[in-house]
Amino acid sequence: MSSDFSPAFIDFEASSLDLIASYPIEVGICMPDGALHSWLIQPHVLWQDWSESAETIHGISRQRLLQEGMPVSEVAQQLNELLPEQVFCDAWTFDSFWLHRLFRAAGEVPAFQLESISMLLDPDQVRHWSGIRQQVIAELGLPVHRAANDALILHKTWERVICRGEAAVQ
Repeated sequence: MSSDFSPAFIDFEASSLDLIASYPIEVGICMPDGALHSWLIQPHVLWQDWSESAETIHGISRQRLLQEGMPVSEVAQQLNELLPEQVFCDAWTFDSFWLHRLFRAAGEVPAFQLESISMLLDPDQVRHWSGIRQQVIAELGLPVHRAANDALILHKTWERVICRGEAAVQ
């Protein structure tokens, strides 16, 4: 994969890690040019799951979502307007579940396809991903487990992994 290609990345924060009851509470995207967008998501009336331990990790209270969150339909619409045909994530099982839950609650269909970042990487890049990601996190100094920050970390890690691969070839 050449550095001419730059993907869009998406990340979700959720009410818990329960793949039956959890729901998305925040979504962040990093566009191919590095532009960031994020939304707190107002819980749909049927979404009741909540994990205190998850709140401790992401730092977003349910009360804050009720007060500041955007309706699911607005978030889904904005994602469809902004994202290209494909968008990439690093936790496909969870992210695809939360994406589906968001769009189903909104009564919408994603205009894009969600793929795992691993689809873009060769075996050598996969081996180096985690270490480079940790370097990026340390250098950026941003809190993790906030959706926009995590999407930016994916973007910066992608750039570093691809540049590393190209430098090794030269």
